[in-house]
Amino acid sequence: MAGNSFGNIFRITTFGESHGLGIGVIIDGCPAGLEISEADIQLELDRRKPGQSKITTQRKEGDKVIIQSGVFEGKTLGTPISLYIANQDQKSKDYSHIKDVFRPSHADFTYQEKYGHRDYRGGGRSSARETACRVAAGAIAKKLLQHYGLKINAFVSSVYNLKLDIPFEELDFSQTEKNIVRCPDDATAQKMIDLIDKARKDGDSLGGTVSCFVENCPTGLGEPVFDKLEAELAKAMLSINAVKGFEIGSGFSGTKMKGSEHNDIFEVKANKIQTKTNYSGGIQGGISNGMPIYFNVAFKPTATIIQKQSTVNEKKEKLEMQGKGRHDPCVLPRAVPIVEAMTALVLIDYLLLNKLSKL
Repeated sequence: MAGNSFGNIFRITTFGESHGLGIGVIIDGCPAGLEISEADIQLELDRRKPGQSKITTQRKEGDKVIIQSGVFEGKTLGTPISLYIANQDQKSKDYSHIKDVFRPSHADFTYQEKYGHRDYRGGGRSSARETACRVAAGAIAKKLLQHYGLKINAFVSSVYNLKLDIPFEELDFSQTEKNIVRCPDDATAQKMIDLIDKARKDGDSLGGTVSCFVENCPTGLGEPVFDKLEAELAKAMLSINAVKGFEIGSGFSGTKMKGSEHNDIFEVKANKIQTKTNYSGGIQGGISNGMPIYFNVAFKPTATIIQKQSTVNEKKEKLEMQGKGRHDPCVLPRAVPIVEAMTALVLIDYLLLNKLSKL
């Protein structure tokens, strides 16, 4: 199976299945001398792990990370870093009923068609459990980015038809982690929680949007033509389970503006060139311009719902099935650290490509 690695200089390869012995990630290209501990990585994993609240899956995984290689006396060696997370709360019997059945909007059918053999327990490799590996690697990338002063803040900006209508610049990101839905506005957060909880009780699910805001990004990140910074960010986000859309800067709303309205005019402030507006989302010509980078990531509703649905099996027989097991009624709260991790992985890779790797 190809496609398990991401990045160029700071390169990660994830491994493991949802109901196997465990999952993990190999990180190659991390500079030597970075102070890192299992506790640093655990802080990020705890934000993503299941069983956090009533609006997330009740699978109980501690997601305790073990650093197996690449770190000595609390500092990276410059050699490959191996991180491992054991699976502890698998309930594979919850999936025996779909051994030969294709669940609606899951990867069951496509994996069967491509490989002729699949791990049906929790989706195997296609499970969102794999994203814990990305978060673990992203924790190290974030630690590196601190040396450059970059700040990455992701948050839930919409759930179903409810949207947070406050500009990025006016949000207090310190409030994001103070509620279970990870929305930095308390009033909107409570409405989102109520929506998700109702969907959970109805045996249904909801989708929405995670937004990300990057501050203090230096100019010059990104490559011309095919390796544009926004292209790599788009690939990173669209590689996350359940993601169906990505827009940066003005996005689709920019199509409703004239060039005279949309152009970001240059000016000089404190002897620094910047733009009066930022419809470009901090990237022009595929290269960062020093302005804040901001984008939105669209997540579909969780595919597994506790309602009866029509489907077919491998014998092409029509049948009715009902979801079992423990699933998120809305993936958004746990997706926030995943979006941040993938953003960090992209940015550190481009920083290292720009030969800015000295600590």
